[in-house]
Amino acid sequence: MGEPNLNDRLYDEAERNQDAPSVPMIQIHRLNALLRTLQQRSFYKDRLADVKLPLVSLSQLRDLPFLTKADLIPVSPTEPARIFDLPVHGYTRLHQTSGTSGHPLLVFDTSDDWQWWLTCWQYVLDTADVTNRDVAMMAFSFGPFIGFWTANDAMIQRGALVVPGGGLSSQSRLKMIADYRCTVLCCTPTYALHLVRVADEEGVDLKQNHVTRIIVAGEPGGSMPAVRNRIEQAWDARVIDHSGASELGAWGFGSDDGRGLHVIEPEFIAEVLDFNADPVKGKVVSDGEMGELVLTNLGRIGGAAIRYRTGDMVRGFRKHHYQCPYLWLEGGVIGRSDDMMVIRGVNIFPSSIEAIVREIDPSAEYRMIVGRCDEMEQLDIEMEGSEQLAKRVAGVLRDRLALRIEVAAVKQGSLPRFEAKSRRLVDRR
Repeated sequence: MGEPNLNDRLYDEAERNQDAPSVPMIQIHRLNALLRTLQQRSFYKDRLADVKLPLVSLSQLRDLPFLTKADLIPVSPTEPARIFDLPVHGYTRLHQTSGTSGHPLLVFDTSDDWQWWLTCWQYVLDTADVTNRDVAMMAFSFGPFIGFWTANDAMIQRGALVVPGGGLSSQSRLKMIADYRCTVLCCTPTYALHLVRVADEEGVDLKQNHVTRIIVAGEPGGSMPAVRNRIEQAWDARVIDHSGASELGAWGFGSDDGRGLHVIEPEFIAEVLDFNADPVKGKVVSDGEMGELVLTNLGRIGGAAIRYRTGDMVRGFRKHHYQCPYLWLEGGVIGRSDDMMVIRGVNIFPSSIEAIVREIDPSAEYRMIVGRCDEMEQLDIEMEGSEQLAKRVAGVLRDRLALRIEVAAVKQGSLPRFEAKSRRLVDRR
């Protein structure tokens, strides 16, 4: 028997001691300690000046101001995001956001903060059943984007053998996966599918390697049935979803059946709010209703994010059938609030388009182009492949969304590829 994982330890403690503190009690205790520290810091000093401590209920969190990405932007692009307000010599890690919306932001971590990241990642590794007998291929660039850097160090901390795949071609990575008998692959869902296509072109049978688990992050897909099924069938491996953000930390891990994400609630306080119903404070949604995910991290002292509006649209459930008690997000991150398009009166998220495309051709490369025509938003799609494939996709989009969307076939290999987050939405509005 190996060491119990984080979730097992939590359940065991609750069974042994009925008086053990609940997750909300742990959250309020840690939140109060954090707020006392932040009231003395430059960024939060004015923002939290009127907050009377200690808070006695998590409901009082709603009296605190939201934090948005605009609040993080520093005076100079060479300075870190404004929440990282300790003296620079107190930090040991520098990374940056992906820059998929706006300019990249620098993020700093102290050594303690970095250890907190790794603690959060243990939930993901527990779900993936990673042990010191595993060999993990890290298929990302190892550039300044935080990407799988934390996964890399968490794997090492757990005792797994880590194979760094930065700066290599896809063909070289496939060879290393085979040569080093890798059992775990870490990459984006898009890149896992790209490797399927490269393997087909190279005559490589992915089912003959030793990979049994694929941990995906960085973009939607790991909790989308069409995407995860295609990856699992091609690799003969289990897909484990994960979600995080450079500004926040590693906040989510996949549920057992792959249908969604759990928020790591001992380390984050989660709110799901409807800002259409209440643009100022946000309306607390009922179980299963869609809203924007607002998160407060509890362990990143050198860069605390209090009530950060992630922009991620989710459908959360407090009441669910999973053994894990944490908030469950059906389908993971459904879309981005700033990516939502209103096409002839119909609200559409890019993830809705992707789900339909993947259902028809799981490995197809495509991109969406949204623009305006006579003050109305208009959506066109370019897709690599045949005219027949494009027509089929257009037909399903029409049937499912009740919209006529132009789908144009383009030459194979003509659309850009991305190793990290894929940028399939071109906004020309």
